[in-house]
Amino acid sequence: MKANNSLDYLENEAVYVLREVKALYKNPYILFSGGKDSLCILHLARKAFHPDPFPFSVLHIDTGHNFEETIVFRDKVIASLGAKLQIRTVVDTIRAGRAVDEVGPYPSRNRLQAITLLDAIQELKIDCAIGGARRDEEKARAKERFFSIRKPHGGWDPSNQRAELWNLYNHHLKESEQMRVFPLNNWTERDVWNYIQREKLEVPSLYFSHKRTCVFRSNGSCLPLSPYIRPQANDRVEEKTVRFRTVGDMTCTSPIFSDAISVEMILDEIRTSRLSERGSRADDKFSASAMEDRKREGYF
Repeated sequence: MKANNSLDYLENEAVYVLREVKALYKNPYILFSGGKDSLCILHLARKAFHPDPFPFSVLHIDTGHNFEETIVFRDKVIASLGAKLQIRTVVDTIRAGRAVDEVGPYPSRNRLQAITLLDAIQELKIDCAIGGARRDEEKARAKERFFSIRKPHGGWDPSNQRAELWNLYNHHLKESEQMRVFPLNNWTERDVWNYIQREKLEVPSLYFSHKRTCVFRSNGSCLPLSPYIRPQANDRVEEKTVRFRTVGDMTCTSPIFSDAISVEMILDEIRTSRLSERGSRADDKFSASAMEDRKREGYF
């Protein structure tokens, strides 16, 4: 199958899922992180309902430790779409006594996002949250369906997922249940970048090679230097030429050494990389089942 035909199939599949969501749910929201996957969701949603106005409200869960480049890009994209953006912050969750900041040499708020998300879903009465997760990212996400049921408290039970045959989706919800929908479930990281290249989509500058001061921990990991990263005695602080494969919380998102300054060069890197996309995320190394544990707690 030719690459363009493959992208056409994936695009049509995602558009079909987005149209199903719009028809089936009263108050669906797109979760937007500012990254490439949720950017593709926004673009697909616009294409799915063109020339009508942008069809979904958008929600961003802000840890307060996001890259500045991501926040600037988020606001630019939302303004260009004319979409309604709701922002909920982990800071407010902590102030409300619903969560407590981590302590220690390398604290992060990334795991606290689940509480903020679940509170926002309840507050905004969201019955369906649309995200850009893909099956190839991580072994827990490989168990996902396009339509993924969540318990009343937001938890995910991988043994209670519904069969999806012949593009038929069981959308029904019991009282207090929620639905999460993943239109890019069959896409890979390479598919996403091929689509970005074909559609000429702008992405945050973080994805491309640039010089950045980094903190190299004594355990061999690396994080970008920021006000939220406090170097320890045995850490090294050096300026390196790097880029990011994901643009999440600065306290858990590691850069990779790279000279890729274009989408074409990124695609070349992906073809030869032995490291998974989320292999650079410190939060996924918390335990062998870190992602699945967080999804059971309500994480997206």
